[in-house]
Amino acid sequence: MRLTTRLLSSVARKRPFYVTTPIFYVNAAPHLGHLYTALVADAVQRFEKLTNPDCNIIFSTGTDEHGTKIQQAAAKANLSPSTYCDKISQEYINLFRDFNINYTDFIRTTEDRHKKAVTHFWKELVKRDYIYKAKYSGWYSVNDEAFVPETHLREDIVDGEKVKVSIESGHSVEWTEETNYMFRLSAFKTHLQDWLKTDGVVTPSRFQKQLLDYLDKETYFPDISVSRPSSRVHWAIRVPGDDDQSIYVWLDALINYLSVIGYPDEEVMRRSGRPWPADVQVVGKDILKFHGIYWPAFLMAAGQFPARRLLAHAHWTVDGTKMSKSVGNVVAPALAGAPPPALRYVLLREATMVSDANFSETKLINIANSELADTLGNLAARCSAPALHAQGTGHVSAPGLARCRAEDMAGKLMDAVERLPDLCHVHYSNYRFYKAADAVIHVLHLANLFFETQKPWELKKKNAQEELDTVLYITTETLRICGIILQPLIPDLATQLLDKLQVPKDSRNWQHCETPSWKIGEVLTKIQPGKFVLFQRIYTDKKKKVQV
Repeated sequence: MRLTTRLLSSVARKRPFYVTTPIFYVNAAPHLGHLYTALVADAVQRFEKLTNPDCNIIFSTGTDEHGTKIQQAAAKANLSPSTYCDKISQEYINLFRDFNINYTDFIRTTEDRHKKAVTHFWKELVKRDYIYKAKYSGWYSVNDEAFVPETHLREDIVDGEKVKVSIESGHSVEWTEETNYMFRLSAFKTHLQDWLKTDGVVTPSRFQKQLLDYLDKETYFPDISVSRPSSRVHWAIRVPGDDDQSIYVWLDALINYLSVIGYPDEEVMRRSGRPWPADVQVVGKDILKFHGIYWPAFLMAAGQFPARRLLAHAHWTVDGTKMSKSVGNVVAPALAGAPPPALRYVLLREATMVSDANFSETKLINIANSELADTLGNLAARCSAPALHAQGTGHVSAPGLARCRAEDMAGKLMDAVERLPDLCHVHYSNYRFYKAADAVIHVLHLANLFFETQKPWELKKKNAQEELDTVLYITTETLRICGIILQPLIPDLATQLLDKLQVPKDSRNWQHCETPSWKIGEVLTKIQPGKFVLFQRIYTDKKKKVQV
């Protein structure tokens, strides 16, 4: 089994592998973009578990439930803030259950354990003299819940009037003057630059360069406000010792990553294996600055290390525009036009992390039908057809296998299968899920062509049992290896496929796909009897009969 340097280090120290999503803001129901972030983190932790099955995984997600926008959304829904938060938070829990997102901890910022962590973290910053009180004025975005520097604003015309908007988010800003607590961000510019120059600490590298460019261009690197008057933001955690001030929602929210592992309770953190710093923190590019500038600075100020890796991704758009409730182009996962396994697969299959991906229901259905139904599902159904397995388990001789491999089509397929695990390991390790899927589909296309060319149904009629067993064996072994590799992308479908192939539960880790069984002498076909439909084709015409 291949182990990376990081994995070897983790195994030696018996550290858990800690991966996080951002906690999702509950001012509206979850949409496709939120789901994609959680799917990326889930695929990361599933691949880690495949390659390092003895590793203890900590995978956290949750909801961010404080701030002005929550107050406003609750009032609009005619609900108390707490009731409103309960409702939206449950929608995220239901969504993640439906898409088999296998988190270990769902954190809510309204929980007592989180409030305890935030209060302690704040006091730690005060004790280290990184927080002070001052009058503050600046351009404030209610939508972003953040002050925006003058250099990050542009003027737009809205309803015939000039207004200032954030260049990053496009949201309007208003001039605000108030007394706040400030964080000495200016003390960390050099420290942040040194951290960001570490190879791979932010990936893809394009986002690492963006953060470094941001720091390089800021000749004046100001301190930032980390509180709001509680008269304006009452649905928030109060500043310890000052009920007139509420803790800034982003400082509050970011600390969730520590709350999950028991901070500040040293005994709880010790029992959990001291997983901080997190191994991978998954974020959308719209919150890159908060996680790549503010969060590491807060951690450094509190005497903690920043995350080992920040994995940022681009957006899912509709007609080239980022999904947004204010724009009115939000796509709810339940209305995307495909069952959860298909939507999960296509989101991970199509996005490249670096560039925005455009959502289309037509494209979603076409890819699901072409790759899950026609390429993977059809091959699994045809090679497991009961008529081809009347003899039960098929035994393949080494000479027969060698003769088959000498043929052009079989040789190409078997060579591709042998290369596939190494190729996909590289892609998964670099979070190129779309390339891993593409590599598997390429092999499955070869397998379909091989199966069609060999015509096993004719071999059955001719009673050419040895040749038939060889064809079925090569095909099912290809499916076994592809099934193991596809587990991070489509865990439900991969499990159904591996069950059909009678692969033992303890033989589905990465090491079990690295060498095809024909290279180690285990040449036999095992398959559950009965008709098998892995994935039904999707039809938009409800009157048309569903076919596989």
